[in-house]
Amino acid sequence: MTVLQEVFDHYLNIKFNRGLPALQMKDFEYVLLEDTSAELFFIDHEQGTFLEWAEAFQPQNPHYVQKPDWQPMLTSCFKQLDVYDEQVCYYLLYTINATTRIIPRNPYNKMNDFMKNYCFFQLAQLEHVTILNKEQKQQLKDFLFFFYLYSHPVNEETLYAFSFKEGTLIHAKTNINMEQYFSHYHDYICQHKHDRTLLTTHEINACKKLTIELLRSIEGKSKRLVMPFEDGIEYLHLINNVDDFLHMFNQNNKAFYQLLHSFLFDHQSNPYREYCFSMLLQNYVTYILTFHFDDLIQLIAYFHDLPSIGRMIINKIFVDTIFMQKILKEANININNYPTIIEFFDEDARSIYLDAQ
Repeated sequence: MTVLQEVFDHYLNIKFNRGLPALQMKDFEYVLLEDTSAELFFIDHEQGTFLEWAEAFQPQNPHYVQKPDWQPMLTSCFKQLDVYDEQVCYYLLYTINATTRIIPRNPYNKMNDFMKNYCFFQLAQLEHVTILNKEQKQQLKDFLFFFYLYSHPVNEETLYAFSFKEGTLIHAKTNINMEQYFSHYHDYICQHKHDRTLLTTHEINACKKLTIELLRSIEGKSKRLVMPFEDGIEYLHLINNVDDFLHMFNQNNKAFYQLLHSFLFDHQSNPYREYCFSMLLQNYVTYILTFHFDDLIQLIAYFHDLPSIGRMIINKIFVDTIFMQKILKEANININNYPTIIEFFDEDARSIYLDAQ
């Protein structure tokens, strides 16, 4: 099992109160905080966390200075880097590391929290999908990475500063390979800035390893993550293997609709099951509706005699995330041309997709 899969399993166990016994990790442990959040702490440091350790090296914001007169920390490694580039690279580092943080959810951050974690998990799956063609996978990769950053959220400069080049994440302006950047970043701190942190060289290298595992997972270069097994979630393989989901759907989409129906009649639900169901439903959005929006008409027809179930599913599709907003915009689809969909919209969906027009 990879370090990242270990962290991911612990993350889900705590976030959804699964109550499973925690197996000790080598360098980190999750600690619950008073505000019900949870952070990855270093095993030998009560005060240090994986997310916050690099704050001592956060670069000065050049936007607050008329004429910045300093050099980036890694200028000897990357001559093309300026202080503005350094700032967005730091923001990316923080955003990636923050994937491990468990935050207290509320009505205001619930959607963003789900979208960021959903996108991270799907980015880890995408390169392993064989049923989609290269162009479709690239389209989805850009889509998922956009929302991964957007839902953190990052500022606009950071949102558009990075792109994938042959599967590798780069800083678009300078063409800097971000894995190389993060590697040099940690090495430089070990060699030149060690007096500004209480961490040992071993702990900084543990951070480096985990950050790069997170990055490589986003790039699709690592073993794909899996959602842990739980009794009663018979469709987990459809989440852990997108090819299985696409094969099932392409063979018999009504079997997928029936699966949705069965879950909504299951009274044995819990937070983890609900999360898995939301992921499965958003997979329908990501992998089906992105390319075949009109399949929604078939889904609505299937639930013609069960309008309350159909309404619940449609509103989860359109309101749990704002993925559909981008899909409609990029495909130049006017939702007003689909009255059979609109009639299922609740107040939230109407405010997002109709009132804003």
